[in-house]
Amino acid sequence: MNLSKYSRREAHEVCVGNVKIGSSYPIAVQSMTNTPTADTASSVAQTKRIADAGAGIVRLTAQGRKEGENLENIVAELRKDGYSTAIVADIHFVPEVASIAARYVDKVRINPGNYRTSNGELEALIAQCRERGVALRIGVNHGSLAKRIFDEWGDTPEGMVVSAMEFLRVCRKENFDQVVVSMKSSNTRVMVQAYRLLVEAMEREGMTYPVHLGVTEAGNGIEGRIKSAVGIGALLADGIGDTIRVSLTEVPENEVPVAQMLVDYYKSREGEFVINHPENYHPTQYVRRSNVTTPIIHSELTDEFCVVESTSKNPTAELRAAILNMNSTEPVMVKRRYEDNSAEAVALKAAADLGVLFLDGLADGIWVDAPALSEQEIKDIELMILQASRVRFSHTEYIACPSCGRTLYDIEKTLADIKSRTSHLKNLKIGIMGCIVNGPGEMADADYGYVGAAAGRITLYKGREIVEKNIPQEEAIDHLIELIKANGDWQDPE
Repeated sequence: MNLSKYSRREAHEVCVGNVKIGSSYPIAVQSMTNTPTADTASSVAQTKRIADAGAGIVRLTAQGRKEGENLENIVAELRKDGYSTAIVADIHFVPEVASIAARYVDKVRINPGNYRTSNGELEALIAQCRERGVALRIGVNHGSLAKRIFDEWGDTPEGMVVSAMEFLRVCRKENFDQVVVSMKSSNTRVMVQAYRLLVEAMEREGMTYPVHLGVTEAGNGIEGRIKSAVGIGALLADGIGDTIRVSLTEVPENEVPVAQMLVDYYKSREGEFVINHPENYHPTQYVRRSNVTTPIIHSELTDEFCVVESTSKNPTAELRAAILNMNSTEPVMVKRRYEDNSAEAVALKAAADLGVLFLDGLADGIWVDAPALSEQEIKDIELMILQASRVRFSHTEYIACPSCGRTLYDIEKTLADIKSRTSHLKNLKIGIMGCIVNGPGEMADADYGYVGAAAGRITLYKGREIVEKNIPQEEAIDHLIELIKANGDWQDPE
């Protein structure tokens, strides 16, 4: 058993504008606009709303030269109006746009899946960033690994780490340390495994780059908050994470208080408990400690289960230690009481505390004790935590991106419309993606996919395969329903 005093993983200081990221500083909260970056007025207005909600860092997509150049106007307007918010440019596909954006912003995020290290492009960008004091994020996405990485490693956590380390070594060779790294996925297990493997790989090579945490395509409502909290909370509990974004398919300013609640929830824990992992633990090995194949909720409790309850302010550590110290492999139900009056607060805290115990195969049942909530609310939260932890699927899962300036339709309304017609379906995953940048890759394990292909046009997927292209948006949901029916996955509402 690995026993070590809890503390934030050591991460050196990176300056993103006037925001400092690293283990010596509070975990920074950020979000991303979903307005067209070529539209100065709407992008400035939304950035202000995000900043007013409490985010110190705001990211904007720059998918082309026009958007990259317009970042100059957006930043100028913000500064003129007294906003010192750190601005990040999100780059996909076109390395030239990264060099344009680096003239104006505080940080540039690039995706190794769409960038090369063999032709000097990265070195040139690093030199430009160094000259202006611009930070860099190496942002690996599970859904958009480079073909050569995918061909050797598949879309695995190991492949994600290989991709990140390749770029981090170039940064180190260039003596450029103003770098943040992320390993995002819509699958919480893949996300947690990838980050844990990354930290191990960086430690082996003496790297202390700060880490940006996030679960992509988490969806909306309580379910989206739970999915984000399961993944982010699992890593915060291990002391990993220097800045976070909670990605919701809602207006982006809604993400900020959720992320801040998570940051505040973990702030008081530092330095006060021991982190326990099983002997011979490895991040990508998922082994259940009992013979229970489908974890249960508290209303299904039977005599064969041992209930392990936490009453301390460090529940994840207490529960994990109690389970690992058991001499038997009898099924364990983990229990925690929450006095909060809001379902959102209970859901967020319970997901952060308990989800990792299911991701790591330690727990077999969940009991959220919340006197202020109804039994139905508690049941829904428990089932959502089990589903977000990838151990029990009880309802349709929606892999929905939070949208950005690349989004080609009203994804928030579309998600609501698709949910209204499909939420009664059992054990299905439906991906609703704004564009093709990460869409097909991030929803690779979805049963069906609804992806923006062009303005007003949708492409439908069955698994990884395109079924129908360029459907008029007003007809696309009907086509999706027919596709589900044609494949025998439809059940009429009860």
